[in-house]
Amino acid sequence: MKTLIIHGQNHQGSTCHIARELAEKIGGEVTEFFLPRDFGSFCLGCMMCFKESEAKCPHYESLAPITRALNAADVIILASPVYVYHVTGAMKAFLDHYGYRWMVHCPEPSMFRKQAVCVATAAGAGVKSTIKDMADSLFFWGIAKQYSLGFAVAAINWDSVSEKKKHRIAAKTTAVAERIKRRHGRVHVGLKTKAFFMLMRFLQKHGWNEHDVRYWKAQGWDGKARPWKQA
Repeated sequence: MKTLIIHGQNHQGSTCHIARELAEKIGGEVTEFFLPRDFGSFCLGCMMCFKESEAKCPHYESLAPITRALNAADVIILASPVYVYHVTGAMKAFLDHYGYRWMVHCPEPSMFRKQAVCVATAAGAGVKSTIKDMADSLFFWGIAKQYSLGFAVAAINWDSVSEKKKHRIAAKTTAVAERIKRRHGRVHVGLKTKAFFMLMRFLQKHGWNEHDVRYWKAQGWDGKARPWKQA
């Protein structure tokens, strides 16, 4: 199994520790990227990914290693500490670059067969809204199954987290890792994702963006083909 961790900051604190703990329990090959160290550009709003091709994005080449890792991974872990009730700016800038992959545009077929986890920590509040920032993209990418691990650690670093909280975190990472391993190779897309896909299929059949329409036709999704059924 291949696990990819995208860290929303360079600092290796509580969020990083929990993401790595989860990946270790899942087992297999682990790849990590840190933002903004490994990618820190802001979307320029040029719309080239929507109108022509993601390859026309000014940041396509610098983002390519992460894109390849996303495509190859069985499990994607998005990890961000809470910054003013939301993900870090680096994580937001990263996710902005994949707007073209949302189901309303040109979703990547392999996403419909993957599992993903959102990891977030805060000294206090804001975990729920931070997880939602990441979970929104995962859903609209078409991720088949996603999980959330959010913790108010009441500390500013991992060493300061109480042993009681560490035990609770360990129990939850173990539980999620076991679920991921059980579903590996036979993860099923949920009804909500299928329903949204079919709504987007209806829109694409009637056409509103020529680039998207051509993409859906090439995938065969305007007919009987579905991304979650492809090998």
